[in-house]
Amino acid sequence: MFRLPPVGARSYTYRLMESTQSAASTASSAAPSGASSSSSKRGAALDPEVRKFDALAHEFWDPRGPFHPLHALNPVRFDYIAQRAPLSARRVLDVGCGGGLLAETLAGAGAQVTAIDLAPSMIEIARLHAHESQIAIDYQIASAEQLSARGGAPFDVITCMELIEHVPSPAVLMHALRQLLRPGGQLFISTINRNLRSFLTAIVGAEYLLKLIPRGTHEYAKLLRPSELAALARTEQLNLLDVSGIEYNPLLRTTRLTRSPDVNYLAHLERDAEAT
Repeated sequence: MFRLPPVGARSYTYRLMESTQSAASTASSAAPSGASSSSSKRGAALDPEVRKFDALAHEFWDPRGPFHPLHALNPVRFDYIAQRAPLSARRVLDVGCGGGLLAETLAGAGAQVTAIDLAPSMIEIARLHAHESQIAIDYQIASAEQLSARGGAPFDVITCMELIEHVPSPAVLMHALRQLLRPGGQLFISTINRNLRSFLTAIVGAEYLLKLIPRGTHEYAKLLRPSELAALARTEQLNLLDVSGIEYNPLLRTTRLTRSPDVNYLAHLERDAEAT
C-alpha cells in the first residue's frame, strides 16, 4: 500500500495546488503557437466533464475534501481487483485515473502501472504525489481511445473506475478498453446503476442533501444498468464474470461490498482468450 507524505492533508493540498498552477503557467507560456487549440480539439467531446473534475484537482488528495468518498471506496475497490487478478509484475492500465488514488495502490502491489486521464490538472497532481511518495507510475494525458490508436503492447489488467457514466459513448469506451486488453486479460469497471433508488441515493442524497460530492457530478440519463453493461461487453467479446454492489455509509465514512448492485457496483470482465 502507498504511504502519504508526512504532512497535513490540507497543507499538502495547497502545496500541490501551488505547484500545479505554477506548472500550468510555465507550460502555457512555453507551448508553441497552436498547441493549445490542438489540445482543445482532442478533448472537445469531453470538455464539460473534464472541466468539472479539473477544477477540483487541487483537493484530490485531501481525505476530508470533495473526493473523500473515493478515499473510502479505494481499499474496497483494490481488494476486489486483487482477489480476482494477479498484479505483481503485471502491466496494468488505470483509465480515468484522476489524481492517482487507485493507480498508486496498484503500483504498491507490484504492478507496472500506466494511468491516463484527460484532465491536465489531475495528471499534474498525480505526478506530484507519486514523486513525493517515490512511486513509479507512467501518467499520461490521454483517453482510452487515444491510447488504443497509438498501438503498443496490450495490458494484463485494466481498471476503469467511475468513468463510463461520464463519457459521451460508453460503447466507444468499451471498444477501446477491449483493444487495450490482451486476450485473457481482466477488466474492472465501477459505475452507478440507473433506477429510482440510485437516483435518490447517488444524486439527490449524495449531491444535494448530504453534499458528499459536488452538485452536477452525475447525470441520471448517463447511468448504466448492469444489463446494459453486460450487453456492451458481449459486443466486444468480453465475458461478465461478476457484479458486486458497493455500499457507502456517509455517517461512518466506511465502504463494503454487498450482493445488491442497486446503486454503486463493481463489474469484473474478462476478454476471451481466443478473441482476435
